[in-house]
Amino acid sequence: MKRLTALLAAALLAGCANLTPLAPVAEGESFSGRLALHVEALGTAPTRAFSAAFDLRGGARAGALGLSTPLGSMLAQARWQPSEVVLATPQGTRRYYDLDALTREVLGESVPIEAWFDWLHGRPWPGAPSSSTGAASFAQLGWTVELGRLGEGAVSAQRSEPLPVVTVRIQLDRP
Repeated sequence: MKRLTALLAAALLAGCANLTPLAPVAEGESFSGRLALHVEALGTAPTRAFSAAFDLRGGARAGALGLSTPLGSMLAQARWQPSEVVLATPQGTRRYYDLDALTREVLGESVPIEAWFDWLHGRPWPGAPSSSTGAASFAQLGWTVELGRLGEGAVSAQRSEPLPVVTVRIQLDRP
């Protein structure tokens, strides 16, 4: 999370080094809104939190995720396709083998971005087993996905194991 905080702080200070908005992805979904990531304190590691506006396009196999400030300045863009993920920030471009490698390095935790496309529709991702945990929730990839406020465009997911506890909250923009 320190890397992400430093990355975002540098992006904010780099005012004139803005990234261009995401170009349309050839096929797939398109979601936008706000997201918040919260990592609970563990041992001597402090609580970490991050929030940003986001633009998610494409699908699990190929897509793009843009993160921006509340004022609309692009902080970072990730684009992926099989066997390659590219992260662009005002400080430069880095490549990763997959989305898991990107989220582990940048966020310090594994976050299943490829599953978000289905989760935001209120269903488990077909790429991994899942189980129902209640009328408006399911478990998948070690995360419990809460859909009780899906009608309001809100989805939250929490990973309790392995520690630390990580929570992602997404609030979709409504047309």
